[in-house]
Parts: sequence; C-alpha cells; structure tokens
Amino acid sequence: MRRRDFIRLAGSAAAGWSLAAARAQQPATPIIGVLNSRSLGEDARLLTAYRKGLSELGYVDGQNLTIEYRWAEGQYDRLPALAVELVRRQVTLIATPGSTPGALAAKAATSTIPIVFGTGADPVAAGLVHSLRRPGGNVTGITSLSVEIGPKRLELLHEVVPAATILALLINPTNPTLAETQSSDFQRAARALGLQLQILHASTERDFDMIFKSLVEHGAGALVIGADQLFNSYSEHLATLAIRHSMPTIYQYPEFTAAGGLMSYGGSIVEEFYLAGVYSGRILKGEKPADLPV
Repeated sequence: MRRRDFIRLAGSAAAGWSLAAARAQQPATPIIGVLNSRSLGEDARLLTAYRKGLSELGYVDGQNLTIEYRWAEGQYDRLPALAVELVRRQVTLIATPGSTPGALAAKAATSTIPIVFGTGADPVAAGLVHSLRRPGGNVTGITSLSVEIGPKRLELLHEVVPAATILALLINPTNPTLAETQSSDFQRAARALGLQLQILHASTERDFDMIFKSLVEHGAGALVIGADQLFNSYSEHLATLAIRHSMPTIYQYPEFTAAGGLMSYGGSIVEEFYLAGVYSGRILKGEKPADLPV
C-alpha cells in the first residue's frame, strides 16, 4: 500500500470513529409516560396545556421528546398495572396531572423515576411527599388544594340557598384518598353550620341520573360535587342534570358554570396541567424533584 493511500484510509477510519463516538455521546430522546385516570377523548384540551408547559422549556413531542400515554378509562383499579408498565418501559419521567390515584400508583411503582403529579388533595396527607417546600424523594408536582377548600364551597352554597337545611355531597368511593377526607371534612363543616349532610356515591357516569333523582328522596335542597377526576370528565353532563332537576349545585372548576351550572369555587385545572408540563421540563433539564417545591 502506498503511503498516500494509507494516510487517506487512516483518515477515513478516524473520521468514522469520531462520528460513531459523537453519536454514542448524544443523549437519548427523553420519554415521558403520562398516566391518567380518564380516556384520551376527555383530556385533549388539558393535554394541550401540558404540552404547552413542556414547550416553554424547549421540549416538543415528536421532535426532541416522546410522550407515551396510559389511560385507565375511568377504572382506577387499572392504574397500578399501568404504572408498572411505564416503569418497565424505562421512561424518563412519569406525569400524572389531574389524577391523585395515578400519582399514588406511580409512587408505589418506582422510587427512582421522577414523578410529577397534579392533585386536588394535600400531597403530604396523601403520602406523596414529605413536605410541600422540600418534597424529598422522586416526587413533586402541583396541588390546587381543592379538597382543603371543599368546606368553603358548602358554606358558599348555604349562603346562596339559606332555606335548604339538608345538603348533599357527591363523592367517588373508588377514590378513597379523596372520598374519605371530603366526607369527614364536609360533615364537620355541615355540623358547624347547623345543616344535615347526605353523602351520595357515584363511580361511573351511569350513576349520575340515579343520583339526581334520589336527591328529592333525601330531601336535599342543594348539592356540592366533590373533587374527583371522574366528575371533571363529565362537568357538562353534571351541569345539565343540575339544570334539569332545578338543583342548586356548586363545583370546583369554572367549566361547570360555563356549561350552565350555578356556581364554582376553586382553581383552574387547565393551569394545573400547564404547570405540570413546566415542572416536567425543568426535571428533564436536570433539576431534581426533591428540590422542587410543590
């Protein structure tokens, strides 16, 4: 082999090795696993808000990021298996905006993969984090504290309908973390106001018609819809039923009043999803969940 040919061959090989090494050093595209209690069709607007939060940190699905979704279709008992599936998929991060049961399932499935939740509950009381300021571990997120201000909704409804001495609270028994807390908190608030409180249960959309028909049987003069992702999914349906049955009703999100419901008192679920996207992006950039205040 002539010296010139050897130099050309060696140079080509070196260039090839350098290219291969550069490719090997390039970080893999991060994968976010979104775990949700609902179904795809119900969350399009909210997921747009989540992706907007990510995009503000420079992450765009399909470009420099992959998002994989797991939907429980309203069956909360499916969430633990779906969370384990995402862990086995070795996703970079698990996001559970708007789903307290999803957050608890993700936390039970992994102590190493970062988790960003969105919840209406107190994350400390729910066992998600050690404190709001210093979460510790691999979990952080957003809370609207909707459950904490739930009794205020009862008080406001009583002010609007003072003649109603029996009020009803609608909860989802398949979400015990929220259902049990709300039941006890609302009972205390009702006693303080001198009211009777009827606790009603709904775990599927099919239960709603029966619930509204039974309100008259219970003597209820007004209704508080508890915090739960099932009820978020069907706020328009619930508002329609409240109008049809002439039942003064209050809920946590303004989507309910936009659909014709009487009152709402609480934060914004769209903002909750957006902020969960921002937090997800910050973690992808290297921040640790343990250091990000809830």
